[in-house]
Amino acid sequence: MTSSPIASAMLDIESLSVAYPPPEGAERSVAVVDALSLSLARGEIGCLLGGSGCGKTTVLRAIAGFEPAQRGAIRIEGEVVSSVVVMVPPQQRCVGMVFQDYALFPHLDVARNVGFGLHGLDRSAWRARVGEMLALVGLGHLADRYPHALSGGQQQRVALARALAPQPRLLLLDEPFSNLDVNLRERLAGEVRDILKAAGATAMLVTHDQREAFAVADRIGVMADGRLHQWDTPYALYHRPADRTVAAFVGEGVLLPVSTAPGDGHMTDASAEGAAVFFRPEDVGLDDSAPLKARIESRIFRGGDYLYTLVLPSGERVLALGASRQAREPGTHVGVVWRHDGVRLAG
Repeated sequence: MTSSPIASAMLDIESLSVAYPPPEGAERSVAVVDALSLSLARGEIGCLLGGSGCGKTTVLRAIAGFEPAQRGAIRIEGEVVSSVVVMVPPQQRCVGMVFQDYALFPHLDVARNVGFGLHGLDRSAWRARVGEMLALVGLGHLADRYPHALSGGQQQRVALARALAPQPRLLLLDEPFSNLDVNLRERLAGEVRDILKAAGATAMLVTHDQREAFAVADRIGVMADGRLHQWDTPYALYHRPADRTVAAFVGEGVLLPVSTAPGDGHMTDASAEGAAVFFRPEDVGLDDSAPLKARIESRIFRGGDYLYTLVLPSGERVLALGASRQAREPGTHVGVVWRHDGVRLAG
């Protein structure tokens, strides 16, 4: 995270705090976002990831200009658009937005939906820009169709083309895949990433689904209780979580106290009170010849492998992956080997 503006950043948020007015009878306002800082470079795709009520959508609304900043500042291309003393209206920020429900106009065909925000162009230029956007999202053959005749994925791409058509400085996407079938989300997330990269767009989306975040974003921020716990690459979030909140939210795994975790001789300050080591399933291997034995408590079939929950002699539980062709039964014992020393997290 950063606490000062970066000159090359398209989007820079510095110590942003947003609060809603106090409920009736209450003395204090309700803090929704607290001291959040991040930067997004030109052409990058960022994502705020977190559960319901974590504050991620409020951040998106603040960037768009729909929520005022109580503290801190938001800059787009170095221009302060939100602060305690500045509030640039949404329509003057040159920010595009793709809403959760796509918000297409049912009485307009695809071409007119895409071109709705294009102003000041003659007919020829308007047609050219609409055609360019439809080609970008692969819907040139559906220009005359109306929204009701499109699939959910096609409607999403129309909404994306409409938002990109005016060439916004920044594109915001609010839970863009939530209305789609679960089986389509990850594939369409990859398509959206390809479209944004082809357009050279800088974008920020919010989602509660880590698979969507990993499929789309260059940088992801994990949020909880209004705070940004880590702003980093997907790889770093998964392999080097900054704290227990990030470790628990991203991927799967378990925390073991340092005193019982294997490999803690390789860790510094291993006696720190409350410290723990985080292990993911791929860090734990099954090997019948290993001296350390664990009892298989349960298993979940995942096609090519099983996800096992193992109980160690200490009583601690860990997760491990094993090939489904070599299935092991709950209640039996298996040897355990450690493929990695895990990630040490403070108490």
